[in-house]
Amino acid sequence: FVSNSCISQGTQRTIFTSTDLIIHSRTHSGEKPFKCFHCDNGLSHKSQLTSHLRRHTGEKPFKCSQCDKGFSQKSNLITHSRTHSGEKYFKCSQCDKGFSQRSNLIRHSKTHSGEQSFKCSQCDKGFSQKSQVTSHLTRHKGVKPFKCSHYDKGFSQKSQLTSHLRRHTGEKPFKCSPCDKGFSQKRNLITHSRTHSGEKPFKCSHCDKGFSQKSQLTSHLTRHTGENPFKCSQCDKGFSKKSNLITHSRTHSGEKPFKCSQCDKGFSQKSKLTSHLRRHTGEKHFKCSHCDKGFSQKSKLTIHLRRHTGEKPFKCSQCDKGFSQRNNLITHSRTHSGEQPFKCSHCDKRFSQKSQLTSQHRRHTGEKPFKCSQCDKGFSQRNNHITHSRTHSGEQPFKCSHCDKGFSKKSQLTIHLRRHTGEKPFKCSHCDKGFSQKSKLTIHLRRHTGEKPFKCS
Repeated sequence: FVSNSCISQGTQRTIFTSTDLIIHSRTHSGEKPFKCFHCDNGLSHKSQLTSHLRRHTGEKPFKCSQCDKGFSQKSNLITHSRTHSGEKYFKCSQCDKGFSQRSNLIRHSKTHSGEQSFKCSQCDKGFSQKSQVTSHLTRHKGVKPFKCSHYDKGFSQKSQLTSHLRRHTGEKPFKCSPCDKGFSQKRNLITHSRTHSGEKPFKCSHCDKGFSQKSQLTSHLTRHTGENPFKCSQCDKGFSKKSNLITHSRTHSGEKPFKCSQCDKGFSQKSKLTSHLRRHTGEKHFKCSHCDKGFSQKSKLTIHLRRHTGEKPFKCSQCDKGFSQRNNLITHSRTHSGEQPFKCSHCDKRFSQKSQLTSQHRRHTGEKPFKCSQCDKGFSQRNNHITHSRTHSGEQPFKCSHCDKGFSKKSQLTIHLRRHTGEKPFKCSHCDKGFSQKSKLTIHLRRHTGEKPFKCS
């Protein structure tokens, strides 16, 4: 030591007072002169001993003025007071996120650096926090000391048991302040809060895409790598996520564990049940920003929005035609391949679309499941029912861009537009005459053939 400075391993550190220098020197010598008379613990500072003794006595002299909570150390009171003030003194230099505790900032910074300094002694797995490796080690040991009082399930951590018990009690102590939604786990609240803030802290190293959850990033990365580590034992199909494999396996087993409480219908996926329940409730949570139309599923809103934007992201490799939906591209591709995978069980007719087969079946059975609520007329196809309903409502959603005329059917608008454009796509094979409608060509052809199909009785 020189003057009031400590020189260790070639580095000089300035100490402001001789008392501080004496205390600091104990970090090198390991001297711990202050002994606890309750246990064998030794401390290098008298203040540390004072704090330590409060663990034995339970004394908490530092009280919060906002909520009357007590603390054994002043520093803990200062940290706690930030939960009331909202102060986040410690800022991340990478993403400008703030934290009320320095330890939380250090832990967060490792998400940017990828540092995993705590290694498992049993396997090569790394962790950014010591508590994570301690928790991980219990998996190797197989120890589950924390038991559920409701049934025989055990957990390696008390926090896991606490979370699990909330499934039985229904307790959701973590509340979202913008929408008052409740969660049983804090991490689920943190993830949910990103739907309000738009924060996407998990960035893809291959592209500029960001995600609100780490699991979403992990799943996304497989698109770049092509990795499908989860294999189906029945058909050898591979999946990037275990949850997708579990869902797929139900196509083999026929299992439908998600049951509708309103009817007896079952589903293989929870999301399908949620979507189905909206048919009973009439809920249409997803609203179009261009018109007042609402949808029960986000995917249906996405498809609908393409009608406004004209976006057709699914392109045919044979003719470069674009489609707003993937299934329409698959159906279209069969016009090139000639594939007709759907065969009628009543006759030998085959179809490229399942909906066409369903319609064909109804021709044989006479089934008309779509009933008009106004006149009780029945239809074998939903789109015919929708079109018919417009005769009652007067709705004409298909508008001409050249004039103000509206139509209840898209086909009517297509025919009408030919009056403006002069297009006549239906050509007579006997003469050069063209027609805007196929029905008019059929009538004209009878002049050449002499056919007179309408007989007087």
